Amino acid sequence: MFHKILVGLEGSEASWCAYRRALTLSREHGSELWVVSVEEHLPRYAATIDEVKEEQEYENTYFERVQGQARELAEEQGVALHCRTVVGHAAQRILECARAGSFDLIVVGHRGHSNPLHRLAGSTADRIVDHAQCCVLVEHPSSVSVNST
Repeated sequence: MFHKILVGLEGSEASWCAYRRALTLSREHGSELWVVSVEEHLPRYAATIDEVKEEQEYENTYFERVQGQARELAEEQGVALHCRTVVGHAAQRILECARAGSFDLIVVGHRGHSNPLHRLAGSTADRIVDHAQCCVLVEHPSSVSVNST
């Protein structure tokens, strides 16, 4: 069904839920699986160039660790995983990667609208759903426990 799956992974609980779903789909369908992590918190108006370099090094190290964990899970499941880290606005960069790579499914996590700005402007997942040229699966982390009493 899906030949190429792209998942946005930035280390949050929601993105890990999305990754686990994408990993399962990839294993079940024999799909090519890609992870993209987006560095979007680099200082825009830093006082020195060293501040930008320092933040970029921190984010590179962070995403290397996150992607390393993702690779371990993929290896356990027998799935080959391709990883990429890009800089920019998360939704725009994920959409660009999906278009350029001819992906037929994007999987992203949804953290909800706790931030008032997100309620007005929409989240990364909202933007991806609105503008994707392929199927999009939005994975919601389980936050409600079910009691059987």
